[in-house]
Amino acid sequence: MARDYYGTLGVERNASDQEIKRAYRKLAREFHPDVNPDEAAQARFKEISAAYEVLSDPEKRRIVDLGGDPLESGPGAGFSGAGFGGLGDVFEAFFGGASAAGGRRGPRGRVQPGSDSLLRTKLTLEECATGVAKHITVDTAILCDLCGGKGTNGNSKPVRCDTCHGMGEIQTVQRSFLGQVMTSRQCPTCRGLGEVIPDPCHKCGGDGRVRSRRDITARIPAGVANGMRIRLAGQGEVGPGGGPAGDLYIEVAEQQHETFMRDGDDLHCTIRIPMVDAALGTTVVVDAILDGPTELTIEPGTQPNAVILLAGHGMPRLRSGQRGDLHAHLEVVVPTKLDHKQAELLREYKGLRPRDHAEVVSVGTAHQGGLFSRLRASFSR
Repeated sequence: MARDYYGTLGVERNASDQEIKRAYRKLAREFHPDVNPDEAAQARFKEISAAYEVLSDPEKRRIVDLGGDPLESGPGAGFSGAGFGGLGDVFEAFFGGASAAGGRRGPRGRVQPGSDSLLRTKLTLEECATGVAKHITVDTAILCDLCGGKGTNGNSKPVRCDTCHGMGEIQTVQRSFLGQVMTSRQCPTCRGLGEVIPDPCHKCGGDGRVRSRRDITARIPAGVANGMRIRLAGQGEVGPGGGPAGDLYIEVAEQQHETFMRDGDDLHCTIRIPMVDAALGTTVVVDAILDGPTELTIEPGTQPNAVILLAGHGMPRLRSGQRGDLHAHLEVVVPTKLDHKQAELLREYKGLRPRDHAEVVSVGTAHQGGLFSRLRASFSR
C-alpha cells in the first residue's frame, strides 16, 4: 500500500505548493536532529522530508495522486503508464536519456537525504572490555542556521529555471536506426532542480547547509572488537536543501595489549616459570582485564607448553552478559648458568632418580604438545 504523504505533512490532498511548504517547515523546525536529538524524532524527520520531497515534485505528486508511490522500488512504483513504466528505462539504457515513450522524469527535489559518515577511533583492550563513552570531534555538513535550510537570502524565493523551463532536464531529438528518438539530460543551469536561487543565502550559498566541527559522545558497548562499527542515527551529513541527516558510523580500531592477545572472546597470555616451580608447584598472580589480580595455581609436575584455563575470565560477549575464557600458556625456564654449588645439588638430585635419562621416543608415543605434534598440526592444515 502506498504511503500517505499528505497525512505525514498534515495537509489536504488539494493543498497548494505554498501550504505544503509551510507544513514541512513547521514540522522540520520541531523534529530536526539539531533541535530534537531523540531517535524517534529523527525517524519522524526523515518521513517528513521524504513526504516533502515527493509532494514538492509535480511528477512525483502526480504519481501519488494516481495511487502509486514514487519512492518504492517494487513493480509499478513510479509508473508513467498502465503497465509500461519500464519502457523509458530501455530507451535510457540505449540513448542515455528518457524517451518520449517513457515519459519525462521531471525535476528532482531540492531537499535530498544526507550521506553517511565514517570515523575510526582507537580503543585499548580495557576500553573494549568495559565499554566507554568516547568523545569524538566530527566535521560534517549541518543545517544552515541563517536560512534554516531554504538556501535563499531573507524572504527571497527560488524561481523557475529559464533554461529548462522548470523541467530539470533538456530534451533533444536524435536520429538513429530506430528513427527519431527523444533523449534528455540534466539541465546544467539548475542541475536538475527545475529552479534557481537568484538571491542565495550569504552563509551557505544556496545549499541549505554548512560545514561545521562539533563534539559528540559515542557510547561504545562492552565487548566490541577490532573492525566493528557503532551506528549513531542522524549524526551524519545533513542533506542538500536541509534534508534529513545520514548516519554516523564509528569503527573500532583495537590497540595491541602488552600482556594479553585476544582471540574472539578469549584472552591468551604467556607465563614463564622456573623449572623448580614447575616441578614443585607454585602460584602466580595474573592481573586480569576485568577481574584484577587473579591467583593462578600451577600444579606440581607441570610440563612445558601446558595451558591453564580460567573459565569466564576473558572478554565479555557483546550484549549477552557472558564472557570468554583466559588461557595461560606456560613456559618452563631452564637456567643457562649454574654456580658450583647449584651444579652439585643438581647432580645429587640426578643420582636420586637413576631412572631419569634422555631417550628418543617414537612419534606415536610423543607427549601431546611436543615437536612432532606441532609438526603434524602444521602439515595437516
